[in-house]
Amino acid sequence: MDRQNVCTALENALTDVLERPITGLTGEVKLFDDLHLDSTTMLEMLMALEDSIGLVVDPEDLDADDFLSVDTFTDFVLTTRRERAVA
Repeated sequence: MDRQNVCTALENALTDVLERPITGLTGEVKLFDDLHLDSTTMLEMLMALEDSIGLVVDPEDLDADDFLSVDTFTDFVLTTRRERAVA
């Protein structure tokens, strides 16, 4: 899975969770400030990504810095998937 695939999956998950079309995300988009996510919608987004791309996240691994922007979240997803593949 590459950055573009993660971004597309993120757009789809956000569209479902926020119940409005989310397209054309760029790395600089702030998840909380620009898209107005909160802790509940963030958890819903993580569950949607679990279903769509098989993302498995241990709550102990969650760090607020990973959710600052599309770029930081994409890095988190790619790192998490890589770590799970090695384990």
